[in-house]
Amino acid sequence: MTTTNSTSTVLDFAEGDRPTLPSGLNVLTILTFIWCGISYISSIWSYMNADKALKNLQDSQDKIAEAPAWAKKMMGPEMIEIAKKSMENKLPILLLGLVATTLCVYGALEMRKLKKQGFILWLAGEILPLVAGIIFIGTGMFNGFGLIGLLFPIIFIILYAVQRKYLVY
Repeated sequence: MTTTNSTSTVLDFAEGDRPTLPSGLNVLTILTFIWCGISYISSIWSYMNADKALKNLQDSQDKIAEAPAWAKKMMGPEMIEIAKKSMENKLPILLLGLVATTLCVYGALEMRKLKKQGFILWLAGEILPLVAGIIFIGTGMFNGFGLIGLLFPIIFIILYAVQRKYLVY
């Protein structure tokens, strides 16, 4: 008498025991991983080119007189001051950026496992660069295109907060 076990019966785990990853949370975490990759590259790039960015901004001041009003606002003395502060504090900004991005990656991984702590870790990683920017650069970093730096985190915080109901562990 021979008994055969098919792989489907041997490897058949109880599917009802663990909830599946909702598609909304799946998409958000994938977008988070993509953005975190971009953030790692951007943090390192900003660190390596902080001196060059300041020099280019200072060199462009000669041409500012003929620029439109909106361009003058983005190239004026406030922007030079922001670039100086960014250059002077480039190491702490880099380190905090890398830590924050790592928190976001780890938090997203935990949320893919439906763990509630993942949301808190991700949220800390999302807010840390904003706080670090205010400390090291000042609120002037949110002028002009800097508002986009606030817009995306706010949108993602809202989207993740909506998906939080699926986090069960």
